[in-house]
Amino acid sequence: MRTAFGERFDVPIGYLNTASIGIPAAGVADAVAGAVAQWRVGESRPPQYDEDVATARAGWARLVGVEPDRVASGASVSQLVGLIAASVPDGTRVLTVDNEFTSVTFPFAAQDKRGVTVTEVSADRILDAAEDHDLVAVSVVQSADGAIADLAALRRCGRPVLFDVTQAAGWLPMALDWADYVVGGSYKWLFAPRGAAWLAVREDAPVPVPHVANWYGGEERWDSVYGLPLRLAPGIRGLDLSPVWFAQVGAAVSTPWLANLDLAAVRDHCAGLADTVRAEMGLPATGSAIVSLDLTPDQAARLASSGVVSSLRAGRTRLSFHLYNTGDDVDRVLGALATR
Repeated sequence: MRTAFGERFDVPIGYLNTASIGIPAAGVADAVAGAVAQWRVGESRPPQYDEDVATARAGWARLVGVEPDRVASGASVSQLVGLIAASVPDGTRVLTVDNEFTSVTFPFAAQDKRGVTVTEVSADRILDAAEDHDLVAVSVVQSADGAIADLAALRRCGRPVLFDVTQAAGWLPMALDWADYVVGGSYKWLFAPRGAAWLAVREDAPVPVPHVANWYGGEERWDSVYGLPLRLAPGIRGLDLSPVWFAQVGAAVSTPWLANLDLAAVRDHCAGLADTVRAEMGLPATGSAIVSLDLTPDQAARLASSGVVSSLRAGRTRLSFHLYNTGDDVDRVLGALATR
């Protein structure tokens, strides 16, 4: 049991895999367990989860610096990016960075029969290439190596921008109300179960076509269950997907809690631990909570046998430090790699 920023976590020493799946705070886990217990004995009623959806939506909106009424609630990043990809005009030219996470790029690549193209360039070329494209779609923090996008430069690039904040929201302070589209998932740095995601649409950006229109996006949800005509809620809420209930229960606890923290302090804590590992490994500081290491097979084996939980991404070992990690985790890594 650890305590971090006022919450309790049952996280073991050496768990450095938040970038794959986060460990919930005790309060989040208890809320989800309570919801499952109600379901098990027939005490659940579908309308009771509407409040969780609204609370999670508002919490996520605060984490990325947008207004809640500009946010649609969905189930996965690819589902929400898919709405945008299916709505862009024929022939849209999309620009992204090399090796971007495919939930950002595949939905656009799947529109190739409409002439939609996706071009990958290195991160240092993206600003120069932006002027020849119609949309820039990138992660704020790269999944593979933790590289942080130059948000200020992208704001000045003069092109519509789509950001995936899945590897950033929860540890990196952000104010992205200027971005055309912002998407993010629940199950990594936000401590909630997999199955909740959100899409923010800037007020003057084109609203995606509701290709997955359903009763939950109805103007009056519980009066939109049967029969035509189509009667979606106006604006962004008309894009809502019928919720994955238990994911929303968890997110309704975790996102407001995170949004109320000093995220600059959270960033300094997470990135400080990660930069300590980088420094001991002879690598420059990056200010990111994600560390990508090129380890020998022997080093990787020693790391795993020491109890460090990591992941392999793009052929390298990925470590990710969240607010529940401490110097003990750093010591476990460096001891296994014999740098101390």
